[in-house]
Amino acid sequence: ERKMTEKQAKIIGWIGTTLAILMYVSYIPQIIGNLNGNKTSFIQPLVASINCTIWVVYGLFKKEKDLPIIFANLPGIIFGLTATITAL
Repeated sequence: ERKMTEKQAKIIGWIGTTLAILMYVSYIPQIIGNLNGNKTSFIQPLVASINCTIWVVYGLFKKEKDLPIIFANLPGIIFGLTATITAL
């Protein structure tokens, strides 16, 4: 049975964090479109922001804070809520 080393796990965690941030930054075109009057559905970004809030709370209150989870999901709260608000 092959297991991941602690160093490998950290690298994978930070790669996942980077990809998650890029995913939430991709809301920017949707936000711009909403602001320009091309409204989109608010449901998906709202659910994403709720999901990210749960993950940030989880990461903050673990015995040892989980920084990759926190940093990966903070942008989802910000961009998800912004996309939600501008879509209304």
